Amino acid sequence: MGSFSLTHWLVVLLIVLLLFGAGKLPRMMGDFAKGIKAFKAGMKEEDDAAVTPPPPQVTPPNSTTASTAERTAHDRG
Repeated sequence: MGSFSLTHWLVVLLIVLLLFGAGKLPRMMGDFAKGIKAFKAGMKEEDDAAVTPPPPQVTPPNSTTASTAERTAHDRG
C-alpha cells in the first residue's frame, strides 16, 4: 500500500491520455514549465530587490544660496 507499481502508473498514464488527448498533453506540460519559469523569475526579482540597497539620497547644495538668488532677482525686477 506504500508505493505504486509500474502497472498502476501505466493505468494512470492511459487515463490521462484519454482525458486530455495526446495533442494537449505536451502543450499542457509546456504551459506548466512556463509557469514554473515565471515563478522562479518572480522570486529572483524579489530577492534582488531585497538585497539591492536603495540609492543614496541627494541633498540640495544649500537652500540659503537659492533663496539669496531669488531675492536678488526679485529686487531687480
